[in-house]
Amino acid sequence: MNEKLAKRTQAISPFYVMELLRRAKQLEAEGLDVIHMEIGEPDFPTPQTIIDAGVKHLLTGEVKYTSAAGLFALREKIAAFYRQCYGVTVPEQRIFVSPGASGAFLLALGASINPEEELLMADPCYPCNSNFVKLFAANARTIAVDAASNYQLTAKLIKQHWTPTSKGVLVASPSNPTGTLIQPEALKSCIKVVNELGGCFYSDEIYHGLVYGHKATTALEFSDDVFVINSFSKYFGMTGWRIGWLIVPDAFVDATEKLAQNIFIATATQSQYAALAAFDDVTLAELERRRTEFATRRDFLYDNLLRLGFEIPIKPDGAFYIYANCGKFTDDSYQFALDFLEAEAVAITPGKDFGTNNPHHWLRFAYTTSIDRMAIAMQRLERFINRG
Repeated sequence: MNEKLAKRTQAISPFYVMELLRRAKQLEAEGLDVIHMEIGEPDFPTPQTIIDAGVKHLLTGEVKYTSAAGLFALREKIAAFYRQCYGVTVPEQRIFVSPGASGAFLLALGASINPEEELLMADPCYPCNSNFVKLFAANARTIAVDAASNYQLTAKLIKQHWTPTSKGVLVASPSNPTGTLIQPEALKSCIKVVNELGGCFYSDEIYHGLVYGHKATTALEFSDDVFVINSFSKYFGMTGWRIGWLIVPDAFVDATEKLAQNIFIATATQSQYAALAAFDDVTLAELERRRTEFATRRDFLYDNLLRLGFEIPIKPDGAFYIYANCGKFTDDSYQFALDFLEAEAVAITPGKDFGTNNPHHWLRFAYTTSIDRMAIAMQRLERFINRG
């Protein structure tokens, strides 16, 4: 081991799907037709209205730093968005524009969590969330969840697993990898119990907007004493622009601004000006069309995976993933994903990327490609599993 390496790097787990992605790129370079169902990135381009707004600002040549908290005009737009969509009022000073949701997590945790404290979260969950906690020399305590709780934490589970070192709780709704929502009453109960325990509550809402047949509920509907993380990446289709936002409780405004000033200085100015167009009526109409297409894709993939023998205890309510039990076919989902890629040139994500809750029996399929492409992928998958 390199003794010069920071010890914190030893606690950071790798993103195993990146090895699959690397191999998928190699196969593509060799001329194979690889179907990508592993990456959590919308295949639609950024809406033209957003691109035009970004280009317009670039052409002024005035691409200077903004304030650390972000363009006030953009924070006003975000505040208006919460009033219109959720009926909640969020003062602009509590809103911080960040370099993606990842930047928002760093600000939220940097302002609130201390070394050796622990943050409770569901397992399975998005792996980077645990690694953000470890980066601050704190502990990520994952709690196994299943279909009985919609793959979400409950007030009962929080009480059961809370310890003297617990600092708070993180929920993600819709979640990655399961695509499930936490129901409003369950969310309200979780916030209530965390407040009673004197902890911080963090709500990962980056897949809001990509919800099908239900309405996503923001934690802000039940309390102002919460951290809310959101992003322009998923619903708004701005992954590479690297822009998100964080809403903090009043007591954390000054500390968060100091961190933003020192860590980031400011989020990319052209991305902020582009994001101003994200809330325009014409943009939102296009995003709604895309949401409808994602719902159609979900139904197609769900039906086909069930037909092939995969178990999906709960049909996803949002995001663009299906987390499927492949125990009928393998006891090693990671090897299954590797072999499937080599044999049929389809890339999917193994369960070991999402925690320790029986990961060897689970695979995540992303429906971020067209139905025509997914139809070919399902033909290849059927051929692969029938090969035995």
